[in-house]
Amino acid sequence: MSRILVINPFPLDEEGVARRAAQGQHVELDPSTELVYRPVRVGSTSFMSHHDWLLADIGIYEAAVDAEKEGFDAVVIDTMSDSGMAALRSVLSIPVIGPGKASMLYALTLGNSFSVLAQWKPALPRYKKVIREYGLERQCASVRSFDIEPDFVNLTEGKEDTVFPRMLETAMRCVEEDGAEVICLGSTTMHLAAKYLAEHLPVPLINPGPFSYKLAETLLSLKLTHSRHAYPSPHVRKDELVHALVNAAV
Repeated sequence: MSRILVINPFPLDEEGVARRAAQGQHVELDPSTELVYRPVRVGSTSFMSHHDWLLADIGIYEAAVDAEKEGFDAVVIDTMSDSGMAALRSVLSIPVIGPGKASMLYALTLGNSFSVLAQWKPALPRYKKVIREYGLERQCASVRSFDIEPDFVNLTEGKEDTVFPRMLETAMRCVEEDGAEVICLGSTTMHLAAKYLAEHLPVPLINPGPFSYKLAETLLSLKLTHSRHAYPSPHVRKDELVHALVNAAV
């Protein structure tokens, strides 16, 4: 049996976590695999600035830093920003998956170029940041937004008739105008639209949340994890300091 901890990047209530957990319906996992969803205790209200990215790193790190001691076999970060991933990899030996890097790299096994479908224009700097950091500028055909303000709690629920066609129109521009051969959903909050888009697009679509669950399961079955040479351990871990900061904020 594998237990995978999925960290939601916002301090969600039970209903909000359930909406995130619905991503599990989009992928067939081994019956023995258990997904455990956990929201951060502190965080930002968006991912639009360096301020937000800093808070997300802290909140996600604090939520998962004890995952290995708690008996989890892997950690998945439920945001395409991959917030906290590098820091968690430096202290955990179990696989830590960020769907942003994972989905973009996997897109290049399905085609020669990919585009990222973003929610709205204020989010574009975040995607450009990770694409630049991962060295994928040449393979990224475009990052386009369908320009509707995101709802990180309710997601796209109840907006299917208006939002889904707009998402498809933007994705088709990525294919027809930018030359994208694969489309990556730019947020795990878009998972409700994945089936609709996949059925209407002429190129493969990567749904990052469910994909990252399957990738974590695959890494565990192959007994693979991140390289300690790439993510060196700290000389002195200060987990209690991070917990104290979050406790004070809560």
